Amino acid sequence: MKMLIALIGLVLIFEGLPYAAFPEAMQNWLRQLSEVRPNVLRTFGWLAVAVGLLLCYVAQRTGLVE
Repeated sequence: MKMLIALIGLVLIFEGLPYAAFPEAMQNWLRQLSEVRPNVLRTFGWLAVAVGLLLCYVAQRTGLVE
């Protein structure tokens, strides 16, 4: 449970940094993102999930990350 809370904290840090450091650029980027078709966003979302799962698998099951 401690690792889960730490992981959520890290996600919030990495998600919040661009908004804190470059708020105007983030507003422009979000405006551009709202113009992207939903199926493209969904594809990239599933791709990110797959890469995340692969990274978790590699970290847990192999000796590559020690």
